[in-house]
Amino acid sequence: MHVLGLCGSLRRNSYNRRLLAAAAKELPDTATFQSFDHLAAIPAYNEDLEVRDMPAAVGALRRAIATASGVVIATPEYNASVPGLLKNAIDWASRPYPNHALRGKPVIVIGTSTSDFGAVVAQAELRRVLSAMGAAVLQAELPVSKAKEAFTRDGRLANPLLREQLANMVLHLVNVAAVDGAHTCA
Repeated sequence: MHVLGLCGSLRRNSYNRRLLAAAAKELPDTATFQSFDHLAAIPAYNEDLEVRDMPAAVGALRRAIATASGVVIATPEYNASVPGLLKNAIDWASRPYPNHALRGKPVIVIGTSTSDFGAVVAQAELRRVLSAMGAAVLQAELPVSKAKEAFTRDGRLANPLLREQLANMVLHLVNVAAVDGAHTCA
């Protein structure tokens, strides 16, 4: 079982990168986790590039998604929406339609912000986009507000209810991916 993490923030020490790491800590021992850290290298979506000479970073993203059993996306909220770089990466991953790397792939969306809302609008928008393109989006929400105080020294969520909710989301993702993988192999 292999889980891929995508972070919608480029900041090295971003709260959403920390949230992604917290999600990885909640995975069962049978699962591995890898974060895709090359979103900044992905150019703006351009169908001409896809047809002529697909950028290497796009190919790497598509392969990382295709080989993962499930995907965890941590998104900040910029201007009440999904960050442009993350939406751009999702647009590239959604090609070629309909047989793209995210089609049918189990995905959870989580997010944190320094506000009281915990990136709830960006998460909802991203789930909508992923669902429209055919990803198997698990509809649970995890709005982590006041990100500055949200994490313990060991990188876990400080709020026990949020930590339990994150653990349940990650376990559900792993279970859905295991069932999907069993059907794919059968």
